[in-house]
Amino acid sequence: MAEKIIMLACSAGMSTSLLVSKMQAAAKADGVDYEIFAKSASEIPAQLESDKKPDVLLLGPQIRYMFNDVKKRTDAAGIPMDIINMSDYGMMNGENVLQTAEKMLGDK
Repeated sequence: MAEKIIMLACSAGMSTSLLVSKMQAAAKADGVDYEIFAKSASEIPAQLESDKKPDVLLLGPQIRYMFNDVKKRTDAAGIPMDIINMSDYGMMNGENVLQTAEKMLGDK
């Protein structure tokens, strides 16, 4: 079972799928066992109430306009949340995004 669950969210859940793959590769190289997945922004409320509740949530930069609404939900659920750095997102830098998530989790 994964140590931590990291969720990425974007408009449709599609554009973050490559970033998820890069983050999974970086986690494997670092020897950590995280479950990392992407969902569409519309699935955030259900995911926060599911059995597979994330330990951290990262929003794609294209939905930064949703920050305040999502932040209220994640604060209520006790889950750290932030927006993925636009440069890291554009370059699909899975290592940097993974490090951001780990810092939010307090793992690094």
